Amino acid sequence: MSNSTLTTGTWTLDSAHTDVDFVVRHAGISKVRGTFGDVSGELVLADDFTASSVEATIGVASIDSGNEQRDGHLRSADFFDVEQFPQMTFRSAGVTGTEESFTLSGVLVSDAVKLEISAAFVLPQES
Repeated sequence: MSNSTLTTGTWTLDSAHTDVDFVVRHAGISKVRGTFGDVSGELVLADDFTASSVEATIGVASIDSGNEQRDGHLRSADFFDVEQFPQMTFRSAGVTGTEESFTLSGVLVSDAVKLEISAAFVLPQES
């Protein structure tokens, strides 16, 4: 499949137009939602889409669930353990969307986290 409408090359993630959201079940009835504000990445767009790839790196400490006390707990070793794992990296062999799950510990909180990355990329201008 040829890519005749997009410019091939390495595109930079536009963090101003990118959202990284998560949702996790709590106590089996409610859902906790939030975002990660620190994200970077790139899209390598090949002439043949099958050779394209995308990568996003997320600073886990930038978690924001709308509750500072909960965010502190989520950063702890009970959950994301930002001291040991300060970043999450998503790598794909293609450019279509996908879902990833991350395993966490806890009784009241589901052990699966749905992470959704809605990303925009810009082609850097040549100088």
